[in-house]
Amino acid sequence: MKIKDILEMTSDELLTKKRDLRQESLHLRLQQQSGQLEQPSRLRLLRREVARIETVLTQRNNQAAAKK
Repeated sequence: MKIKDILEMTSDELLTKKRDLRQESLHLRLQQQSGQLEQPSRLRLLRREVARIETVLTQRNNQAAAKK
């Protein structure tokens, strides 16, 4: 997912997407522990997507706080 796509999403959509990505990350880590993970690079991509989403959410919260 590109940053442009993330910026176009609402905060509620971002929170939902973040929750889904973390859930997927958990399942992949469990597969990794049992030796069944086929794409180890997918874990890295998920972590980066979650970080992008958290960055955007933090920026939005800071902007909202600055306006008050």
